[in-house]
Amino acid sequence: MSMIRAALPADLDAIAALHTRARATYYQGRIPAEAYGGEAELARTREGWSRAVARPGDAGGVLCAERDGELTGVAAFRTADGETTLTQLHVDPVHWRRGTGAALHAACLDAWRRAGVRRVRLEVYEHNLRAQAFYATHGWLPDPAGARVAGSHRILWLTVGDPSGSGPSGSGPSGE
Repeated sequence: MSMIRAALPADLDAIAALHTRARATYYQGRIPAEAYGGEAELARTREGWSRAVARPGDAGGVLCAERDGELTGVAAFRTADGETTLTQLHVDPVHWRRGTGAALHAACLDAWRRAGVRRVRLEVYEHNLRAQAFYATHGWLPDPAGARVAGSHRILWLTVGDPSGSGPSGSGPSGE
């Protein structure tokens, strides 16, 4: 079972390395390796995670999944201009199919419910079919307008239900 906790600055190297390993599984053969795994990209990735970890709580969060002291997954979300976005959710490929992603997703849902967030957005790479299936299983629905980002990422939405389970949990955009 994974333990979920808030990310710490000391986790940054492990987070950046995990992020790079996970991205390689869906970018490999589709974009140049330097664009997802080169030294410059690794430094850029670490810097991005550093900014995310440093954000104040009302602007987002970074959660780590850990098993036996090893970082096995990471998720990040950000709230800006009244919109919450799940910006990252990665599980180390050697830990796939062990419930890590589901545990991270559940922890994000808990955080969003506590913060009163009702709707969350994400962008998923069009060729990352594994991630798309994961999100569909967890109630994310395609943007009703078929919106895409830069032609390579699909936009998905999740309506966050209340903790009692009586509210919507995956009914799509709330019409805001």
